Amino acid sequence: MLNVLRAPLSKVVDPLGRSLANAGVTPDMVTVFGTIGATAAALGFYTRGSFFTGTLLIWFFVMLDMVDGAIARVAGLSSRFGAVLDSSCDRIADAAVFATLAWWFARHDHPALLAASLLCLVLGSLTSYIKARAEGMGMTANVGIAERAERLVIVLVGTGLTGWPFQVPYAQAIALWLLVAASTITVAQRFATVYKQARAQPAAGLGS
Repeated sequence: MLNVLRAPLSKVVDPLGRSLANAGVTPDMVTVFGTIGATAAALGFYTRGSFFTGTLLIWFFVMLDMVDGAIARVAGLSSRFGAVLDSSCDRIADAAVFATLAWWFARHDHPALLAASLLCLVLGSLTSYIKARAEGMGMTANVGIAERAERLVIVLVGTGLTGWPFQVPYAQAIALWLLVAASTITVAQRFATVYKQARAQPAAGLGS
């Protein structure tokens, strides 16, 4: 849903990408740096309940996902390996966010939010897996109300509002359970889309 913002944002990010490319920075460098930063921020702050500071840092590092794409576009450095690396690193960063939240909730006896965090982790991974598996079999699964950008916005905003200086009651709980519902719908949408395409194609390349 938020993909419509990519075009206007690219007008802002592309000049930065060009400057970094001229300095010898590659998209893969930015991808790895952003993933390490987001993971470290989640481990260093979410596990201690520092939700506001952790959210600001994680937000900064995940936004680098746009910068590596800008470098690849302006410098013509797109590659299949880079695409796989980028997707894999996205999964690592997402897992770090939800896993560290789950760890915090487990330590502080919040079973409902622990369950919500784990469901978000599993459903987010499943959403991405369906798309990857479909594309590997010559189909597409680019639908859904909660793609990666939406998932991150929901969890980071809800978590950030729970931390100092906001401390909005129930913001995190609402965000996590909203994300569980949206992710479940997205999984169903992608399965339905793949099912329709599969029905129109002969079976090929089947496997687990």
